[in-house]
Amino acid sequence: MQTRILSFIALLCLSTALPGADRIQVFVTVLPQQTFVEQVGGPHVQVEALVGAGSNPHAYEPTPGQIARLAEADVYFGIGLPVEAAWMKRIRAVNPEIRVVDLSDGISRRRLEAHEHEHGHGAEPDHHHESDSEQDPHIWTSPPLVIGMAERIAGTLSEFDPERAAEYEARRADFIAELKALDADTRARLDRLTHRRFMVYHPSWGYFAETYGLTQIPIEAEGKEPGPRRLAALIDQARREDVRVILAQPQLSTKAAEQVAREIGGRVEVVDTLAADYIGTIRHLTRVLTSADE
Repeated sequence: MQTRILSFIALLCLSTALPGADRIQVFVTVLPQQTFVEQVGGPHVQVEALVGAGSNPHAYEPTPGQIARLAEADVYFGIGLPVEAAWMKRIRAVNPEIRVVDLSDGISRRRLEAHEHEHGHGAEPDHHHESDSEQDPHIWTSPPLVIGMAERIAGTLSEFDPERAAEYEARRADFIAELKALDADTRARLDRLTHRRFMVYHPSWGYFAETYGLTQIPIEAEGKEPGPRRLAALIDQARREDVRVILAQPQLSTKAAEQVAREIGGRVEVVDTLAADYIGTIRHLTRVLTSADE
């Protein structure tokens, strides 16, 4: 019996010495958030995104393995996506002690662009639809908004791990310096744009557009492919407004975007709002938009 007890104690000691055993266990909703937390937390956090690469956050269901890992997590950083509300009750059921921090708190939420639903140019749009009341959850597409998120992440990690608060603060400052440089460079490049309107299949770049004085024109209508009349109206609008680039996401169909591009002599560019390489994605989008002026 004594031998078994000593073996158990040895195994327990070994498990606590394993890599990651003393790290703060963090869940986030999407991959850009994972990058934000890793930038601030460094080697002292173990982060997993609920919605992984290639998945659509608007129709995602956590796997049993994720539920099991959520049961052991210390913190969940939300960002205001509907999937969070849909699953938070179950997450709290398996882990009543989990700290939930909504990074969208305090951010003024914009409305998703209204769709005209099959109305042609000059017709009265139908104002009785979901988009009129649906808030845009894609707040991370604006670098200045991410600065505020980094502040909250650093504060939360410091509460869990006060001995490393100074390190989290230093990493936060470095990350914010990167974000400010990104914002300044993006603003300088986009301020010179002549073509300030772009089409996008799914309206996920609204905060980016709002930050830099641009306008996104969505193709989809409430998550659905546009019908023939709506598509014809979009093509007419793109021609009138000299739209040259149409953005698409790898998680969604590009069929309608490609059809519009063919008709207007434009091009489809795939830019992933859910990519882990946040700074690289913003720089890539900026290059795509500025190339439309060339």
